[in-house]
Amino acid sequence: MKVLHVEAGKHFYGGARQVAFILEGLHARGIDNVLACPVGSDIATAAAPFATVVPMAMGGDADIALAGRLKTLIRTARPDVVHLHSRRGADLWGGVAARLAGVPCVLSRRVDNPEPRWLVMLKYRLYDHVITISEGIRDVLLAEGLAPEKVSCVRSALDATPWLVPVDRAAFCREFDLPADALTIAMAAQLIPRKGHRYLLDALPPLLAEFPALHAVLFGKGPLEAELRAEIAARGLADRVRLAGFRDDLPRWLGGADILAHPADMEGLGIALLQASAAGVPIVTSRAGGLPEAVADGVSGLLIPPGDVDALGAALRQLLADPALRRRLGDAGRARILAEFSIDAMVEGNLAVYRQVTGNRPS
Repeated sequence: MKVLHVEAGKHFYGGARQVAFILEGLHARGIDNVLACPVGSDIATAAAPFATVVPMAMGGDADIALAGRLKTLIRTARPDVVHLHSRRGADLWGGVAARLAGVPCVLSRRVDNPEPRWLVMLKYRLYDHVITISEGIRDVLLAEGLAPEKVSCVRSALDATPWLVPVDRAAFCREFDLPADALTIAMAAQLIPRKGHRYLLDALPPLLAEFPALHAVLFGKGPLEAELRAEIAARGLADRVRLAGFRDDLPRWLGGADILAHPADMEGLGIALLQASAAGVPIVTSRAGGLPEAVADGVSGLLIPPGDVDALGAALRQLLADPALRRRLGDAGRARILAEFSIDAMVEGNLAVYRQVTGNRPS
């Protein structure tokens, strides 16, 4: 079997890493992979051992010509199935290209933001099947009118190995200029509005007064960086909140945090939460999208209503005040990741969908 994968993301964030896991797993099973991705994208290097990489211009939803470029690639590569892994025009124009070329098409849906029913009814006709990375996203699509037999949930996965290595706490404090006795809340997310950084900044002042050793380290980059930096300075928090940027070596550091906060308004599943659990870090996150699937309430972390700053502060306070609870949730979270979020299961789930859609199409 040959599969043409289309990933429009330029950076090696959570979604692109999942694509790399899938490519590696499919390659190990004898699947011939071709990857179309933007010129200069980070995934090209990671995918090279497991796929024929075809860089091309990808200009987003307005790039109508992308349909033609992908159709030409389909005609040349002759895949058995096209798998669209992202938005930014890859979903729409990739679906059009596959339909024009007469090749079965699968879409991965990684976000839980709703779409108008009329758009779902039109756009999703392009796809033979849709794979969601959480049951929460599947529920959104079903509520918008997509037929249940056309949507399968195959959860995102994690290679837990690098996250199991113990973190040198003293080195962690030195790396992020923290006191040796610091009590640390981390966030690991793109600096974009829906991730909820503003809620954490709102919740921090009373916690800082109650826990003098408390600091926050925010991992990630994005368009809100300048705004967040200015907000941190305006609130007088510059000595207590660090913007640590995007770190390729995050497995070396994330386990040094005492708590991971992820008060997102919406989220497909939340790879950073799986990573934190594998690292043994307890989590406070929102009861939104697929987040309750990534974090079991009272088992690996605490769930709060989306956008509820008071509830966020109360949950963080509960964990900050109880080291034994933090250890229990962290240990349980690691065990849950190892048991329920394997890469093999994700790869087999995707492969089963490929077999289904190719079997359902006439030769």
